[in-house]
Amino acid sequence: MENAAVTGFTSKFKRHARAQSYNRSDNMPPERNGSFRPDEHTGLLGRTDTHPLYEDSRPWVRWPMYTFHVTKETLLSNYVNVLLVFVPLGIIAGAMGWNPTAVFILNFLAIIPLAALLSFATEELSVKLGQTLGGLLNATFGNAVELIVSIVALKNGEIRIVQSSMLGSILSNILLVLGCCFLAGGIKHHEQTFNETVASTMSSLMAVASACLIIPATLYAAFSSSKSDPEEKLLILSHGTAIIMLILYVMYLVFQLRTHTDLFDEEDTSSAEGADNGKQEEEHILSPWAAGVALVVVTIAVAVCAEYLVDSIDSIVETAHVSKTFIGLILLPIVGNAAEHVTAVVVAIKDKMDLAIGVAIGSSMQIALLVTPFLVILGWMIGQPMTLHFETFETVVFFLSVLVTNYLIQDGKSNYLEGAMLLGTYIIIALAFYVYPDDAGDIGGKMVSSVMNLF
Repeated sequence: MENAAVTGFTSKFKRHARAQSYNRSDNMPPERNGSFRPDEHTGLLGRTDTHPLYEDSRPWVRWPMYTFHVTKETLLSNYVNVLLVFVPLGIIAGAMGWNPTAVFILNFLAIIPLAALLSFATEELSVKLGQTLGGLLNATFGNAVELIVSIVALKNGEIRIVQSSMLGSILSNILLVLGCCFLAGGIKHHEQTFNETVASTMSSLMAVASACLIIPATLYAAFSSSKSDPEEKLLILSHGTAIIMLILYVMYLVFQLRTHTDLFDEEDTSSAEGADNGKQEEEHILSPWAAGVALVVVTIAVAVCAEYLVDSIDSIVETAHVSKTFIGLILLPIVGNAAEHVTAVVVAIKDKMDLAIGVAIGSSMQIALLVTPFLVILGWMIGQPMTLHFETFETVVFFLSVLVTNYLIQDGKSNYLEGAMLLGTYIIIALAFYVYPDDAGDIGGKMVSSVMNLF
């Protein structure tokens, strides 16, 4: 009797559970794959055990949860995002007219995570564009911070800051970033190789860019014995040279994306052949629309912080006794390229040297052949005398840096010793510009006069 009663109770309970399950399934939205049926083990929040809420079929649930999920994943994408607290602090400090030193430091720290977010959003957007076009997009938005800071400085007439920032970005990439890549990768790997054809093409364009800076400096030195005004002549030369440099960069884009894509896709093909077939491609977090919105928001935040940063530089120079050249050439490029530096070193440790070379030298080449001539043309349009005439000391440093880099990458191989050479060169240059005064003047004319006196 007891067994019969238990059996009857169990059957009734099961029928009741099935009925409740069917009733609940009627009220639930249909699952896309039809595989989910809630039962007595289903949580109170419905389908959270199978699909997250940001994939819910109900729009009023999906979109708020999707926004929360994307924001959380974006903020957790890089450890430097903890510095985002300085973004509102820096803006408030600038708007409220706080001490210029505090304004400079707060906005200096605020730009670091903003640069990281800019790099992250660009990488997410480049997933849909392919590796070649995606790499170009990475290089373009990777230099967005320097471009924004330079435009703000150019608008305020800070020509020295603009020139120092451009030169500093180039030196930071070809010496500091590339040196860290060679050093970090060389410590883990005995010797690393990369596509010497692509590296040689980029380094040749860098040599052309250095020639475009040497010629105006040489012309200025030649005017030392002339009664003509060199400034007007230098502006004419700079405007013409800037147009030629922009044409060369456009031709390089055609060379890379159209006519000789096989040279740049060679590394991608070899990597695909050697990759593990079972390894899945990394999922991207942001959709193209979300990445585009993030780029716009972060770019606006960078522009605001850069405005307050540039406005406080004069006070920093007076109080901290640091030259504008050192701020523009060493400090600002390190901040603007912080995220790019980390990315390049990480891929170098993973033995992806072609990507590391593309980040370091490709970014430098874009600064030299695109951003710098663009700023010259922009200065021409807004009435600022921005020229390609850098100080002779800066021009010599740039030429020697390009020369050393070309020598080290021409064989298509790298090791930790070559990385140490590049880092040592950068440290020496940083020390030289730390003691270099803003009122040193140009030594070109004196050099020419001294040489002429010898004869």
